[in-house]
Amino acid sequence: MEIKENVPLAPLTTFQIGGAARWFVEVKNAEEIKAAIAFAHERGTRFLILAGCSNVLVPDEGLDALIIYVVAGEYSFSGTILEADAGSNLLKLIRAAGERGLGGWEKLAGIPGSIGGAVRGNAGAFGTEIKDFATNIHALNAETGETREFTNAECDFSYRHSFFKDHQEWIITHIITRLNLVNPEESMRLAQDTIAEREKRHLQNVKAAGSFFMNPVAPPELLAMFEQEKGVRSRENRVPAGWLIEKAGMKGACVGGACASEQHPNYIVNNGNATAMDVQTLAAKVQAEVKKQFGVNLVEEAAVL
Repeated sequence: MEIKENVPLAPLTTFQIGGAARWFVEVKNAEEIKAAIAFAHERGTRFLILAGCSNVLVPDEGLDALIIYVVAGEYSFSGTILEADAGSNLLKLIRAAGERGLGGWEKLAGIPGSIGGAVRGNAGAFGTEIKDFATNIHALNAETGETREFTNAECDFSYRHSFFKDHQEWIITHIITRLNLVNPEESMRLAQDTIAEREKRHLQNVKAAGSFFMNPVAPPELLAMFEQEKGVRSRENRVPAGWLIEKAGMKGACVGGACASEQHPNYIVNNGNATAMDVQTLAAKVQAEVKKQFGVNLVEEAAVL
């Protein structure tokens, strides 16, 4: 491993915001992660695990820590089973599986980041979630050095949540998924159609972390308002955070270089010179206004490091 010092983190993130890491190392697998953690322990410094960097906000002053940056590792197929190291890019895996006539998860196409990050946050789109396919998760306990294989049931998956969010000492290293037999051409078409639909609904090629807030559970009167206005049923008694932000009059609101997008208000966008403080101040204002008008608490989906 090559341990680097004072590495700028902003270029690695989709937000393009933040300072440098005191220490930085790229890793691919559990053994390299173990070695990186040992380095941090030797120097008495904390460490943080990053991978796709699509859903994080790095502070302006940087991080006085070792950043363990999980990059794309290996993956393999056996029958309908796909095994992949945590840093493997999710879209690349969807396409590689589709070429082999394996799929069912094409609705996840276009979600940025790694498969490990997708499992940790139970990423989902258009009614499909990664939990529907992940059968076994290999993880490393950063505190004890223990490695363990978790079954799907043990991962405690729910909306944008897993066991690994509650127990951050467990680092996902390897994922086993069971896919369906599909027509390769149909899989490719469905993946491309999904990406096209995302491009219509979500901002693309902007400096943002994706959806900044999770869709909240709403009281009955708010659910009724949403369903009547949009003509669709809510999922899990939740309403879109972007819809609430717009209703609260915060669409287009800005602090410094950070703005709640006019196209998709749940995207806080770096317009070129935003700081992490700009983003956090704007997020707090959005939360306060939604709470004031609707009594609903918006919870960040993006991780503020």
